[in-house]
Amino acid sequence: MSDIINKAEMYVSNLLSKELDRNYLYHNLRHTQRVVKSTKELIENCKIDNKQKEILMLAAWFHDTGYIKGCEKHEEKSCEIVKQFLKENQVEEEIAREVCKTIQATARKSNPENILEEIIRDADSSHFSKASYLDTCELLRQELANLGIVNYTIDEWRKENIKMLGTEHRYYTNYAQENWTPKKLKNIAKLAKTEKKEELKEKKEELKVKLKNESPERGIQTLYRVTLRNHIKLSDIADTKANILLSVNAIIISLAMANLIPKLDSFTHRHLVLPSLILILFSVASIIFAIMSTRPNVTSGEFTEEDVAKRRVNLLFFGNFHKMPFDKYEKALDEMIRDKQYIYHSLTKDLYYLGIVLARKYKLLRTTYTIFMIGIIISVIAYIIAFVLL
Repeated sequence: MSDIINKAEMYVSNLLSKELDRNYLYHNLRHTQRVVKSTKELIENCKIDNKQKEILMLAAWFHDTGYIKGCEKHEEKSCEIVKQFLKENQVEEEIAREVCKTIQATARKSNPENILEEIIRDADSSHFSKASYLDTCELLRQELANLGIVNYTIDEWRKENIKMLGTEHRYYTNYAQENWTPKKLKNIAKLAKTEKKEELKEKKEELKVKLKNESPERGIQTLYRVTLRNHIKLSDIADTKANILLSVNAIIISLAMANLIPKLDSFTHRHLVLPSLILILFSVASIIFAIMSTRPNVTSGEFTEEDVAKRRVNLLFFGNFHKMPFDKYEKALDEMIRDKQYIYHSLTKDLYYLGIVLARKYKLLRTTYTIFMIGIIISVIAYIIAFVLL
């Protein structure tokens, strides 16, 4: 690192530590150091000469120094500070002009025109890809409020960040696109997940308020709640039994394939071929029926406005709406909320079809147990006969 970069580091660190307003919780020395670190990372992975590296490092250190004179047009104020610094240290004017041009590229609406401007832009927004992004952007929200610029609520700020990261921002350098964009997308996903949770929470609260004055009698509530809980428990029991049968038959087949079948090519064990074959076939049949009893059956997941208007769709079952856009599902659910009889009808339909599924599941499960029992009995008898005949 050249001597001028070391001097810049000491100068900026001292400047921001002593003269920057304490209300700048985000645009402070810590932010500058993070941008410098990211700039170094990009420099190491981009092909630029030493002069360009020096310009970039100076721009990274000075790009936010203008905040000591206020946030309005801080890029221009940063340029004034860096020009004065470079003049005092007898750095040629051409370098100063390039540094200022690079600093100007950090403005939100600017478009980078060369590799230096692309690097500084990516470095300045590198926090979008950090694991600490949510904490960092909260500091910016508080900074804007402290300075009286704009006072976002947490929900409004989350929406602004989703908009910024999702539609307005992009990384320019190849390195940042390959290494930082995937991490940025994870942060977008976190924000979107939180946004969805909050929206669902609001909808639930609205639903509670709307249904409070028209809530069904306690007996009706208990009927639906207990019946649904019993159906779910029975479904869990059936799945557990099916898993037990799957495990047992898989063990039987594994042991037969590993220890029994390799010995059947011997003449002295030929009498065990038929009993072993019976055992394996019945085990395979049991596995097939057990899988059939637990295999999910997902419906189309779509509905039309006509289906909602004529009360033909059950909006309480995910299989009827999982392919629909959220706004259409929300609209349909609002329509359902306004009609108490529609809610009763949907709950009843949900219980009925869950019962149909349970009936099919237990029928297949009973068949599976029967096949397994018969297979064990016939296999044992076949082994006994084989030994007796031998």
